[in-house]
Amino acid sequence: MKRLVLVTAAVSLGAGPLSAAPANAAPATASAVKWGKCAVSGPDDPMTKAQCAQVPVPLDHRRPNGRKISIAISRVKATDRRNYQGVLLINPGGPGGSGLAFSAGMARWLTAVGHPETAARYDIIGFDPRGVGSSKPALTCDPSHFNPVRPDYRPADAAQERAWLAKSKRYADACARKFGWLLPHMRTTDSARDMDVIRRALGRPKISFYGFSYGTYLGATYGTLFPKRVKRMVLDGNVNAKEVWYRSQLSQNAAFERNIRLWWRWIAKWNARYELGTTQAAVEKRYYQVRAQAKQQPIGGKIGPSELDDIVLNAGYNTGWYPLLATALSDWAVGKDAGLLLQLVNPGGEDNDFAVYNAVQAVDARWPAKWSTWHNDAVRTYPRARFNTWSNVWFNAPIHFWKVKGGPAFRLNGRGMPGVLLVQSSLDAATPYQGGVEMHRLLPSSRLLVEVGGKTHSNTLNGNACLDDRVAAYLNAGGLPASKKGPDAYCKAVPALNDPDPTAARGAGRVTGKDLPVGLR
Repeated sequence: MKRLVLVTAAVSLGAGPLSAAPANAAPATASAVKWGKCAVSGPDDPMTKAQCAQVPVPLDHRRPNGRKISIAISRVKATDRRNYQGVLLINPGGPGGSGLAFSAGMARWLTAVGHPETAARYDIIGFDPRGVGSSKPALTCDPSHFNPVRPDYRPADAAQERAWLAKSKRYADACARKFGWLLPHMRTTDSARDMDVIRRALGRPKISFYGFSYGTYLGATYGTLFPKRVKRMVLDGNVNAKEVWYRSQLSQNAAFERNIRLWWRWIAKWNARYELGTTQAAVEKRYYQVRAQAKQQPIGGKIGPSELDDIVLNAGYNTGWYPLLATALSDWAVGKDAGLLLQLVNPGGEDNDFAVYNAVQAVDARWPAKWSTWHNDAVRTYPRARFNTWSNVWFNAPIHFWKVKGGPAFRLNGRGMPGVLLVQSSLDAATPYQGGVEMHRLLPSSRLLVEVGGKTHSNTLNGNACLDDRVAAYLNAGGLPASKKGPDAYCKAVPALNDPDPTAARGAGRVTGKDLPVGLR
């Protein structure tokens, strides 16, 4: 479920009227938050528009007066006080994604898709969930775990599989050694309760929430625990609660295989530009030839087969990556120029992301106790999901050795919640379509908006006006589609976004997935 976004453009919110307070203006509420300046990279950093703070929360919510940790939060204040709608908390997913920059990021995206009025009505709150980023402590285990060049994800024999198992065990042991006291308290329910502490610290009776990817599960968990404290909620790219978390990896494998093949088909369509093959099958064959060569001699000394898979996986997340990744692959395969590929090496993300990802999923639910189950499922899945099966195994394998066993999974329900807007792209790979259907079933007050043919993960606020206008209408005034049997409303994917023209300049849409190189920010 990993989903990280860099926010890099400045935000400018129009100044709203500050006349005598009408009936729906923001009430005067006491806030326990001590706001200050945010750490910024320079004068153009959008976080210059934000304020930052730390909110203490209990390590163990069953012992509210016990040991404390703290959650980093940020705020871009509402400017339209006449139409003020309260606070809007944002989570980008992961688990493990930093959301601190999403206060400025959400304001920027809403403005970019033609809805600055929506951003102006909310105090937009970004936050780093417990263990993440600027929250204290930040969970890190072994920063060297993903150093290139790593073994091939696909074990050729039992000895290579044992090598990856040993590597995964070392990672889990390092986490237990450094943060054994924190690991039992990393459940999604803990983060949801942290959100309610943030709500109280902000002095608000209710919050609104916008969650992407894993953030949909976090939002639904909050709504299940505190249904009367939700004002509005947008959940985009929905987790399938039936599959938390082991089975979700198996579903992802098949979905990413489909989406990577769609990318290969797109490359073949533009063969005159990339020279990698005139059919999907030809491009696929060429990719695996390059991959095999990288195993024998790593590209630029840093990119072996596992690093290469990590790089091109982004095409399965988001069509905005199509041209860049095709160019990088073509530069090397055709011209032996590794420069662009080397700029894209970001294997597995940062250690903090990976540590929190494993920590949350490990304790949220039960995982198979026997490694033979993991192995046999991978062997069974691999023939029809060659691209992602083994990389997904090793991304989650530390959980097999985790010192804190998980479960039972928290049961979601929507009893008492207000209307919720669910958005699901039909060809989302990271959170396959059935997740939206299941979340719609679990939250009876929800409405499901489907982007037909959409291949980009969590695709709202990315330039599809049909989606973005409905989201804005809901956030502005609570407007939802009429309830129907099955999905409640549909939007078609935008051809220019879903099937990009590599000869055209890239638009201002929001690219998701993993961190972007400078040229795409």
